[in-house]
Amino acid sequence: MHKLQIVGLGTGNLGDLSYKAYTLINSEKPKFARTIRHPVLLENSFKNLQAFDEIFEQEDNLEKVYETIKNRIDLALEKHGEIIYIVPGSPYIGDWITDSYMSRVNDLVIEIIDGPSFVDKAIKMTGSQNARFNIIDGHKVGKYDFDIHSNNIICGVENQALASKIKIELTEIYPDDMNVFFMDILKNKREQISLFELDRQQNYDYSTYIFVESIDITMLDMYNINDLKNLMILLRGPDGCPWDRKQTHMSLRECVIEEAYEVVDAIENDDLDNLVEELGDLLLQVVFHSQIAAEEGYFHFEDVIAGICKKLYARHPHVFRDEHANDDTEAKLNWDEIKQKEKKVSSYTERISNIPKSMSPLSRGYKIQSKVAEVGFDWPDASGAVLKVKEEIEELMEAYQTMDTERIEDELGDLIFAIINFARFMKINPDIALSRANKKFIRRFEFIEKNSPKDLKDMTLEEMDYLWELSKRH
Repeated sequence: MHKLQIVGLGTGNLGDLSYKAYTLINSEKPKFARTIRHPVLLENSFKNLQAFDEIFEQEDNLEKVYETIKNRIDLALEKHGEIIYIVPGSPYIGDWITDSYMSRVNDLVIEIIDGPSFVDKAIKMTGSQNARFNIIDGHKVGKYDFDIHSNNIICGVENQALASKIKIELTEIYPDDMNVFFMDILKNKREQISLFELDRQQNYDYSTYIFVESIDITMLDMYNINDLKNLMILLRGPDGCPWDRKQTHMSLRECVIEEAYEVVDAIENDDLDNLVEELGDLLLQVVFHSQIAAEEGYFHFEDVIAGICKKLYARHPHVFRDEHANDDTEAKLNWDEIKQKEKKVSSYTERISNIPKSMSPLSRGYKIQSKVAEVGFDWPDASGAVLKVKEEIEELMEAYQTMDTERIEDELGDLIFAIINFARFMKINPDIALSRANKKFIRRFEFIEKNSPKDLKDMTLEEMDYLWELSKRH
């Protein structure tokens, strides 16, 4: 069985190494260093040492760099049986090669001789009294990785391109005039610079770290989900808002529906600024209900997030497993099939009965008809739906002649249901269609009011109807 000894050089000079680490790198064994650019290796001569710096210089893609290095180490293990791999800092932190070999414990003996990590030294170099630090891999950084309430340390900013990417992510969250600290861990240097200057420094290396201090929440233009949760806790707390404290799941039902419709309105109006606002109002409802449930001991916001993530993983086997979906129709069928299995629905009647009764009747009717269409209970084409609408109009008129209110209501429901069916064939959401009709009515009525020479209450129906017809041309 082959043996790989991984030595961490730490963050200082030869005198800071452990006796075992020094003995190994000074031995006759074949040695491979991730980089020669470390004081211990630059200031001393060691036999049988090869470094991989030329691979970094030849290849821009770091994944390919590390794959090439690993392939060379694999070949060396096959040739020599036992080798030493040397890394800056600690092998446990930020070394992809070490991580990849740790999963091969069954066919490889691995011994790690640790050294002080760059992260530990970076924390000391910050001089911060704030004990909260958020450590971020510079190669994987995204704006959602930053914690504005903590000190953020970004590791291994190896080149200017990476510094530019990090700068863009930071400017999405922090003020433009924000200062950060540019740190060289090996040289023990720390310089305060503006965020704007982050990608305009002279030297970048694996030992380049960026320190971003926590800032007061009132300075922010951008907040995160934790800020919203904390605001809701405050509003529901003893010193919070009397209205917010009074709310329950039941009292907020109408708010959820209203906010959802306002989101749809913003989408239909193609008003992206308003969409941002309305999505925030809808998100508030999710956080509001989660806080109420947390106070009652039922669930937390994190349970809501976990639930939807698990559902998305489970219902996309064509993305996360080996199954396939050739188009959006197949993907939707996969989703519905998995959903029915999860809910243990055994009959088609159960499927349509389980469509939420709290949906608008128009949308629920649309869903019911779509479900029964899946088993073939449907017109061959839209012409059948049109004939059914005509039939229901005739039956409604017959009921009207009787002036039997209950019968009229019954036939009116049948007519609306038939119209919904026609809308489904046309791929038109009846709720949206009716919403547009409402808006159209309001616009035309507004035209009447603006163009009327007198108060509407003093107008005849004929006068108003004339302006109504005129409004259509405008």
